[in-house]
This record gives sequence, C-alpha cells and structure tokens, in this order.
Amino acid sequence: MTQRVPVPGGRTRRHHVVIVGSGFGGLAAARRLEHADVDVTLIARTSHHLFQPLLYQVATGVISQGQIAPPVRVILRDQRNVTVALGDVEAIDLENRAVTSRMLERVTTTRYDSLIIAAGAGQSYFGNDHFAEFAPGLKTVDDALELRGRILGAFEQAELSTDPIERDRLLTFVVIGAGATGVEMAGQIAEMAGTTLRGTFRSIDSTQARVILLDAAPAVLPPFGERLGSRAEKRLRALGVDVQLGAMVVDMDYDGLVVRQADGSTRRIESQCKVWSAGVAASPLGRQLAEQCGVELDRAGRVRVEPDLTIPGHAEVFVIGDMMAVDGVPGQAPAANQSGRYAADAVVARINGTYRDRKPFAYWDKGSMATVARHCAVARVPIPGTSRAVEFSGFFAWLGWLFLHLLYLVGFRNRFITFIDWTLAFTSRNRHQLAVTEQQVFARAAIDRLSHDLAA
Repeated sequence: MTQRVPVPGGRTRRHHVVIVGSGFGGLAAARRLEHADVDVTLIARTSHHLFQPLLYQVATGVISQGQIAPPVRVILRDQRNVTVALGDVEAIDLENRAVTSRMLERVTTTRYDSLIIAAGAGQSYFGNDHFAEFAPGLKTVDDALELRGRILGAFEQAELSTDPIERDRLLTFVVIGAGATGVEMAGQIAEMAGTTLRGTFRSIDSTQARVILLDAAPAVLPPFGERLGSRAEKRLRALGVDVQLGAMVVDMDYDGLVVRQADGSTRRIESQCKVWSAGVAASPLGRQLAEQCGVELDRAGRVRVEPDLTIPGHAEVFVIGDMMAVDGVPGQAPAANQSGRYAADAVVARINGTYRDRKPFAYWDKGSMATVARHCAVARVPIPGTSRAVEFSGFFAWLGWLFLHLLYLVGFRNRFITFIDWTLAFTSRNRHQLAVTEQQVFARAAIDRLSHDLAA
C-alpha cells in the first residue's frame, strides 16, 4: 500500500523521510530506501561520508583522506529518490515535524513525515573542553590532518632546536585514552618514529622519540577483556610505547599535562604533541529531544530509545547509530549500519501497514577488532547462541582486520587504492601521505577564535 500525503489544493505527495547525518547509520538508511515509494532528504554537516575507524591512518600518513571520505552526492547520485542537503542541523521541532539546518548564513527548514536521526557523536573532554586546544581528538578529517601536522611538525621543530630540554618535550608524544583509537594511534606514532622517519633527520634521531599511552583505567582495551588487553599492552611495550595506566589527566597546557595517579599524587609530563581519544559524547540534538518529549539520556548524551528505536510519543522519529542507547549495543560501525537498515525497513512497514508484525531491533554482534601495530591485531568474535567468544591475536587477526576494513570502505576505487597503500606501507618503511601545511595545523584554532569574536 502506498501512502500519499495530502497537500493544499487537493494534491498528494509521497511520504517524506528526512535523515540527519551521513555516517554509517544515515547512509545505510538512505540506501535501504532506494526502492521504497518515498522521497528522502539527507541532511549532513559535511559533504562526505567518513569512515572513522581509519582516521588514525590519515593522521599518521598511511592513507589519504579521500580514500575514507567519499562525497555523499557521488555515492547516492544514482538513487533518484534522495536529495542531499548540506547543513548543520540546529533544531528539531517534534510538534511541527520540522528540521532546521544552517549552511553559513543560509537557514533551511525541512518538514518530514518520518525522521531518522543519525547525527553521531563527537569527542568528550569530560567537562574540560579547554583541553581541545592542546590535544585534538580524532573524529573528523580536519582532526586527522591537524594531528598529522602536529606530529610531523614536532619532529621538524626538534630538528631545529639546540636545547636538549626542548627537544625532549618536542619528541614526547602523549596519547590519552587506551581504547581502540588510542592503541592504534600510539602504535602508529611509534612505528612512524622508529621506521618511516629513521635516518631522515640530521640533528635528531627519530627512533629516540618517546610515545606515552595514558589511561585512568587499569587495563588496555577494556572491552576486549583482560587476555587480549594484556597482549595488546605487551606488543605496544615491545614497540617502545610507555603504557601508563591508572593515570588521569587533570590539567593541560601547550607544553605539557598534569596527571593524577590512583594514590592521589600528581606529576607533570612535558609534551607539546598530545592526542585525545579518551571519550565520546553524542550529538547535542539528543538534549533537544529530551527537552521536548522527556526521553531519557545516558551519561554520554545518547538517547534511550524504545525497542523499535523510536522515541516515546513519536513513532515517526527514529534515533540510530552512536546517538542511540541500547543495552548491549556498542557505538561501532556495524551497530550503526544495522540500526540504519532497521529504521528504514520500519518506515516502509509503517507506510505499508505491516508495522505491527515487526520485531524489536536486535543487534547481531559480529565481534570487535583493533590493530596494535604492523602484523599485530586483537580480535574477539562471539559464538552465536552462547555467552562465549573466540579470542585471537597476532598476524592472522591483523589480516582479518585489514580484510574487514577494506570491505567496509565505500567504492571499489577506494578499496583498491587503500590496498595498494597498505601493501607499500606494510612491506616497506615508506608512507606516501606525509605532506602537511600550516593551514592544517592552525586553521581550527583560527576558526574557533573568529567564531568567538563574531559571537561577542
């Protein structure tokens, strides 16, 4: 049954689905609606779909940003029922079923019949937002390019310095957060310093760079369990990474950071280049939903949705991906993909009058993987129907990680080029994406200052 929506003048139009976000969840939902008798408007902050799990490889020069950030319009150009609109969603009006977005000074209001919110998550500094100036996160292409510039720039400054104390500070790299992103980032910085840049400087020895991985937790990769976490930590230490656990960052400035130990004592680490990967916070759009319909949010700002991923009192609004809080469902790409497809199917079922027959959203946990260094990764794959999982690490886990991440990339060309870059990077010590510019390093801070001045 096709649903037609009445409009003034006695005419009708097709059911209009608005999707907020072009990440894994939003893109999965849009693609799923390709053959549905609906019109889709996808509103996104950026013109590209971002494959976030590989941002750390952009930051460390293994691959280019274009390989993990294909244009959304190009991806969806053959899907005639989709319109892509660039803009940052500022407001969602549940009562009037309208979404307000802004691109520069242009404000657009888009009305919907069904709404799928997949706005994702950003970096969380746990109330210390001023840390962002000194330790960028790793959530966007801009973050990755800025970090690449900061990492390589630290080596270049050290090459010019004649002060041993300053050199030590410049050649000390601190990664805060021992989750998957932090482990991957620390491992790649260590490999870059010890292999790629070895012998390229005349006044400094890049292999003497110090890489520190900090976390307030007592273990590396807590979601992977003690066994795999220990293996990852052992491999990092073999690379020369100084893993410091039970250490909470309590203050930070341009030249270093202050760490509080479990016993309450504090100490300072001198480091110019710092990376933050310690936490995430869901899109602030979740707070708007909570204010309008009373839906509960978790500590990270994620929306506690109904079993069918809708919000109370609004069966036409779905919250998916990193914005949804569902017990047992992690904030990972597979969950976003599955929830996006589920929400799209639910929209079609509602239009066709078969929604009552639908089952609640059920997440299929395909497992978790994290790469530690070249030829080394850890993997945990649940055994269906049991509470157990297969755990393995090392070379074969690394090959599995490479294969699965290639599959998740969008487009054959991106997969092929990434495969070539990986082959060159992992069979030699060369990385071909090490170009940096001043704009990459300083643009974010300049934009923040300009925005603050305009607001004032």
